[in-house]
Amino acid sequence: MTVIVLTNCPPGLRGFLTRWLLEISAGVFIGNPSARIRDALWDEVQQYAGQGRALLAHTTNNEQGFTFRTHDHTWHPTDHEGLTLIHRPTPNPQPATAPKPGWSNAAKRRRFPKR
Repeated sequence: MTVIVLTNCPPGLRGFLTRWLLEISAGVFIGNPSARIRDALWDEVQQYAGQGRALLAHTTNNEQGFTFRTHDHTWHPTDHEGLTLIHRPTPNPQPATAPKPGWSNAAKRRRFPKR
């Protein structure tokens, strides 16, 4: 079983994939081509995806029973002790700003309440 998911790719690429796979939803293709055809399709997807993103998932003989490949995704597959996991990069934390010198308004109200 092979699944290819395209995001923001040219319509011509979608048309090309419909020759070999069934498009079950917009940009989602599924089928059971041979390994040689699957690799040839993936090479075409990588070449013609342009600014789009692509994901290929297919069955294989490993512990998980499947494997996947990505093209122009920010999340990347990472091997962890024989299992393929997704590595999601953490966003860059914003630098902490230094507190203003002196008393805050809340501290002033607590310390010097109006009477």
